[in-house]
Amino acid sequence: MYYYRIFDDKDELNFFKSSLDYQKILDLLKEYEKNNEEYINSEFLKYLRQYDEEAEFIEITNIYY
Repeated sequence: MYYYRIFDDKDELNFFKSSLDYQKILDLLKEYEKNNEEYINSEFLKYLRQYDEEAEFIEITNIYY
């Protein structure tokens, strides 16, 4: 499983995990951008799930000590 940080204008849901490697994610991202004017993380993850059913957002929480 790979873990990724991804950015959009809304700065929400920035981390996800996927069984796809980095190059495959980049390829899918380029394909997604060709067909979509607006780039939103939640929409990209829906697209990504067509190729990786295990893909999902993960929540990152800061720990202070």
